[in-house]
Amino acid sequence: MTQFLLALALFLALHMVPAIPALRARLVAAMGRRAYLVVYSLVSLLTLAWLFHAALQLDFVPLWDPAPWQAWFPLVLTPIALVLLLAGLVSPNPASITLRKPDLRPGAITTVTRHPVLWGFALWAGSHLVPNGDLRSLLLFGALLAFALLGMVITDRRARRRLGAQWAKVERTTSVLPFAAALAGRTRLRFDAALVMALLIGSTLTAWLLLGGHAVLFGADPLAMATP
Repeated sequence: MTQFLLALALFLALHMVPAIPALRARLVAAMGRRAYLVVYSLVSLLTLAWLFHAALQLDFVPLWDPAPWQAWFPLVLTPIALVLLLAGLVSPNPASITLRKPDLRPGAITTVTRHPVLWGFALWAGSHLVPNGDLRSLLLFGALLAFALLGMVITDRRARRRLGAQWAKVERTTSVLPFAAALAGRTRLRFDAALVMALLIGSTLTAWLLLGGHAVLFGADPLAMATP
């Protein structure tokens, strides 16, 4: 449990860096923007891998019985999560997490939600909670789900302070809840190269995971779990 808590603490602390403008600016100034993004992305992936490894070392304590219908939650929601995550990372976004310069025109994915990366994490973690009815999965996916949902609130507060007068326009033309701004007529859904690329890569990753990739990485076949 100690290793898991340390890995979780490091993961959460690491993902606070982009939300602290002064610290992020110092790192970019010292390393250069491209090097910072490469190092930050690599360390994030390694920390997430450590978090999974630490979770798997915990004792298996069942909480509820598995059922085929539960497996449909990640089957349906994970592809959506991948598109949101990928599009969010490579699209300019003045209000939330991105690897691009925030002062460019906001990407098309922001017409869906202003927090695509965090929604990607939330849908992925939340959907994996349902079919994994054990204590270590609850701790792992529950912590990541809480991190993503709370992150939207914290990110909005920081963006409001950082953007000043510009925040009113961002808030009016985007929404936290996916598609809410479009349904209310406050923005129009659109496509751009980043969103198309995310759809293509997300579809490819989904196919690979379903055709054996998930079993190789995690020892579980999602399609077999969804079959009665």
